[in-house]
Amino acid sequence: MTPQGIGAWGELPFFAFDWPAVSQALAADTRQILPSDADRFRALELTPPENTRVVILGQDPYPTPGDANGLAFSVSPGTALPRSLKNIFAEIETDLGVARMDGDLSDWARQGVLLLNTSLSVPAGEANAHKKLGWDALVQQVLERVSQRPTAFILWGNNAQKLAKHINPGDHLMVETAHPSPLSARRGFFGSRPFSRVNEWLTNRGETPIEW
Repeated sequence: MTPQGIGAWGELPFFAFDWPAVSQALAADTRQILPSDADRFRALELTPPENTRVVILGQDPYPTPGDANGLAFSVSPGTALPRSLKNIFAEIETDLGVARMDGDLSDWARQGVLLLNTSLSVPAGEANAHKKLGWDALVQQVLERVSQRPTAFILWGNNAQKLAKHINPGDHLMVETAHPSPLSARRGFFGSRPFSRVNEWLTNRGETPIEW
């Protein structure tokens, strides 16, 4: 059964052909699965395809209970910032002069920034353990769908950049740099100014910039 609340995303073939098996695998897994069922498709719920203007790809949800809230890189309100998110906020401050403290990025999602992880589930404490569960089909189809019209894609790190082949050719903005994790942020993420680049692209198209 297609999850409720995801609107036109439910038309993707994934939900007819892949989701039943993925859903069964999740139900059969005896470990604590993050985020909660209610938040699993939150990225799709908050950012329908017709509203998507920017796509930021993450890897998988934070594996620490209480952190993940269904949006890539985002954490639940009041949660301590993970190191990658601290680096993202540091770059926002350098790029735009905006000092952001709250790690809940749902305000981005409501402005048309699709914060999509390449896996929508993770067992607690076991990062990337659901990499081969079947989520890849969904991510590929989402990219194919949103790239039917000009979109800004922020692809941080090799895992995200490998998925660029599923983006249809078009008048897109492609921002491809190192990942904001502490291991790689100084290899090209810091100083890349992705946020002002996206806003400049949107403004040149006559669209409202994102309030990062």
